Amino acid sequence: MTRLTTAVRGLLTTLAALLTATVPTATAQATTEPTAPQDFVALRTIDPTILQEMRYFTPHNFVGERIDGYVQPTCILTRPAADALHRAQRKLLRQGYTLKVYDCYRPQRAVDHFVRWAQDLDDQAMKGEFYPDVDKTRLFTDGYIAEKSGHSRGSTLDVTLVRLPAKPTRPYHPGEPLVSCIAPQGERFPDNSVDMGTGFDCFDTLSHTLDPRVQGAQRANRLLLKNTLEGQGFVNLAEEWWHYTFTSEPYPDTYFDFPVSRKSLTRAH
Repeated sequence: MTRLTTAVRGLLTTLAALLTATVPTATAQATTEPTAPQDFVALRTIDPTILQEMRYFTPHNFVGERIDGYVQPTCILTRPAADALHRAQRKLLRQGYTLKVYDCYRPQRAVDHFVRWAQDLDDQAMKGEFYPDVDKTRLFTDGYIAEKSGHSRGSTLDVTLVRLPAKPTRPYHPGEPLVSCIAPQGERFPDNSVDMGTGFDCFDTLSHTLDPRVQGAQRANRLLLKNTLEGQGFVNLAEEWWHYTFTSEPYPDTYFDFPVSRKSLTRAH
């Protein structure tokens, strides 16, 4: 009995030592996440009227699951980019529109997630909506996926226009039937955005901002967004009508990896 008691005590002592050793390690890991520089802000603190539909926090994106690094559905930008977006919003509100952002700052770990997904040719769960006419083997060659993204520098965003008063956009339900992003607006996934000719993140040449096939109201909507944002110092990526970068970005050569969350900003502000 004494031997057993001694053995049990020894086991308990060992377990206690292991727990004591692992707790500080876990705490240390929890506190080593990188944080944002002081000139990064939550867009809502600069302009709460701009709508936010942060797609990569949800499974409604070309990967089909929440993307690494998106802890909260919040738009983070460098202050100069956020201030410029606020000026654009003021002009659009007077015309009966509001901006809506789909993505803003994107951590490098999210870009890495995209790369892993693109390399897995067997995972084509979201092809029917986001790249219906593009072979997944060509995503890198055609420039749809890359190992670095301007979003990680903090002054690039994906954005659209919504006519006021804004109608709600219904939630996406994983597993629901997919409709091509190049289908007519009334057929593809409902979005309260004005008709831009394709859905957001549509891997297709029809997404090119000035594609000559896009005419009428669709072209007018793209040009309204383009002219308004370029008037405030943004430049459009010609291959994506939704993609804009603030030309005077403060970190043109730095790619950040802090998580998308308010906590990433708290220590800097």
